Amino acid sequence: MRVPFSMPVRVFAGTVLGVFAGVFLFAEAAHWRSSRRRLGDCDTSDGRRSRSDRWSCPDTRALTTADSDQIIIVLGYANRGQRPNGINRFRVRAGLRSIDPTARSTLLILCGGAVTGRTPEALILERFARDELGFAGRTVLEAQSTTTWENIANAIPIIDRELTPATTISIVSNSHHAEKARDHLWQMRPDLARRLVRGGDYRFGEHPLVKPIAAVRGLLALRALDRENAKHAAGH
Repeated sequence: MRVPFSMPVRVFAGTVLGVFAGVFLFAEAAHWRSSRRRLGDCDTSDGRRSRSDRWSCPDTRALTTADSDQIIIVLGYANRGQRPNGINRFRVRAGLRSIDPTARSTLLILCGGAVTGRTPEALILERFARDELGFAGRTVLEAQSTTTWENIANAIPIIDRELTPATTISIVSNSHHAEKARDHLWQMRPDLARRLVRGGDYRFGEHPLVKPIAAVRGLLALRALDRENAKHAAGH
C-alpha cells in the first residue's frame, strides 16, 4: 500500500537537509576564510604572502613556525566561576594545538582580566592548560584587560621582551575574534603584525552547532570594525 503523502514528506526532508547543509557550509567557509585573513606578509600557510605590497619579511626567508620562536596569544572569554566555560576550554585547546613541535621555543601569553567574575580569565586559562591538559611549557599571564583592544595592547610589552629575529606570532580565539585581534595589532604595531601566522583555531567540522551563530556575529563585528577603520582613515 502506498502512503499518499510520502512524496511531500520526502521533499520536505530533502529541503530540511539542504538547508542544514547550506548553513553548515556557510559557517565552515566563513570561519575558514577568517582564519586566513589579516595575517602577516610572512605567513605561507596558504601558499602566498599577504600584504606583501606594503611590508617585507623581517629576514630574508618567509617566517614559519618551524625553527621559530613561537609566541601564541590566547584570548580569554567572560567567565563567571572558577572553572573554565566551554568557550575558554576551546580556546586553550586551540592554543595548545597551535604549538609546532619543531619550533625552537614556545611562549603562551594568556589574556583576560576579571570581567564577569572574581578570577582573571588568564588565570583560569592557565589552570586549565596545566592541570587538565598537562601543558608544562612557558606561560605569561596578562590579567588586566577587559576588551580585545586591551588584550593586544597589554600583550605587546610582553612580545617586545621576548622578540627575536625568528619570532612568529599567533593569536588564538574563535576565527572571527582572532581576526579582529589581528586587525588591532596591525593598527598598533604593524612591525609586529608582519610576524602574524595562523593559529590552530579553525578545524573543519568542529562545533557545527556553534559555528553558524559565531559566524554571523563575527561577520557583523568585522563589518563594523571595517567601517570604523574606513572612517578613521578618511579622517586622516
